[in-house]
Amino acid sequence: MGYRTVVMYMEIGCFVACVTGWILVCSTMPTEIWTWSEVDSIVLTTSNYFSNLWKDCVSDSTGVSDCKGIPSMLALNWDIHMCRALIIISIILSFFGSVLVLVGMKCTKIGGSEIANARVTFAGGMNYFIGGMCSMVAFSYYGNKINSEFQDPNFKAQKFEIGVGVFIGWGGSTLLVVGGLIYSIFAGREGCQSSSERYPPYQFPEAYAFIPTKRAPASLARTAMSDTRKSRKTSGSGVSSISRGSSLTKTTLSIASGVSSITKTTASNVYV
Repeated sequence: MGYRTVVMYMEIGCFVACVTGWILVCSTMPTEIWTWSEVDSIVLTTSNYFSNLWKDCVSDSTGVSDCKGIPSMLALNWDIHMCRALIIISIILSFFGSVLVLVGMKCTKIGGSEIANARVTFAGGMNYFIGGMCSMVAFSYYGNKINSEFQDPNFKAQKFEIGVGVFIGWGGSTLLVVGGLIYSIFAGREGCQSSSERYPPYQFPEAYAFIPTKRAPASLARTAMSDTRKSRKTSGSGVSSISRGSSLTKTTLSIASGVSSITKTTASNVYV
């Protein structure tokens, strides 16, 4: 099994995990039991209070429940607004992450080259990762607030416990973070490297390695003139050397004739 096949199966598994996490995070929005509390009024009647980010509900042992939406958004604390915003951002980012990953995966063959698909997959993985972190922060903060109020002995108001909606949100956020992180690691290694390292420059054949360029007539005339000048200088130097040699020869002959005349004079003197 090749590396590309392994990566393809890994992308499919991460896509299934991230889409499952996105669905779980979306399902926490209509879930009413983020916090719940049970209050015993009499022996046969028990009241249950539960709420989420959008409404408060109450039910009794007979199964009758009644919910009331939060009347004013401006009257809410800042932490409720923060949790709402983070969860909505997580849902939007995860949706676009699903679209990008679906386009860039190796098994879909929708995108262009391998590097382009890897970069699209990396962008989708980062959307998953950031969305999962946003929802994780929201659910963790909300759960920590409920736990701190429950454990605080000085808190006199009604105490609540962590409901099923927060646990579902934790599970979905974990799937988004893990899947987005794996996408970012594998797709980032393949897509964020330079194209020059992956595709080396094309080596031309030896027959086409050097192509002579055409020279202009003016440059050819200059070259001919320079060659003529060089030949003239060479011929001039040769003539001067020949003339110098002939003058030396004449000087040598004159010296030799002088010596011979001196020898003849000496011989005649001796004979007398």
